[in-house]
Amino acid sequence: MSDYFALLDAPRRPWLDTDELKQRFLVLSAEMHPDRVHSASEAAKRAAQHRYTELNAAFQCLSRPRERVRHFLELETGTKGEQLQNVPSVLMDFFMEFSSLCRQTDSFLAEKAAAHSPLLRVQLFERGQEWSEKISAVQKRLEDWRQETETELKRLDSEWPANWNGEKRAATRARLEEISRTLGFIEGWSSQLRERYVQLAI
Repeated sequence: MSDYFALLDAPRRPWLDTDELKQRFLVLSAEMHPDRVHSASEAAKRAAQHRYTELNAAFQCLSRPRERVRHFLELETGTKGEQLQNVPSVLMDFFMEFSSLCRQTDSFLAEKAAAHSPLLRVQLFERGQEWSEKISAVQKRLEDWRQETETELKRLDSEWPANWNGEKRAATRARLEEISRTLGFIEGWSSQLRERYVQLAI
């Protein structure tokens, strides 16, 4: 398994400054960019392309908090974290509300797709605006939740490495895994809401 932190010469921590990470990526990838080695041998071109691809994958992973935490835990523990199967208890109530909103929005979109009367389309447009506002409100809550979760991740990082090397290691690992799962659900739910928001606007 590749160590993306090492590839980008970044400290192995739960939180990284994305602007600094981007600068590291740009500096390291500049030497390997395919445009820089166009006159090199085929072997050198392949090596540069492989290195550039690795650096890009490392940047994509480490620039996203959820993916970074998962990679961090995998490197530190030598095992892959739990797969996203169960909704963390803290998100269960929200999940029920989210599911209900998606079902109702999908029902409205089906009604909208079946409408052919111009008068009915106008009425549906107005109702569509209401559904768009409801989705926007839930997206705002998800964004607030994401920011709160990332703030906690920064706090855990500020206490590093004391809580990883001592007696708190197991509890810290469990919390990092929960943060990773929570961010995964938030990303997935936000994506589903964006898709419906776009469909409402069509």
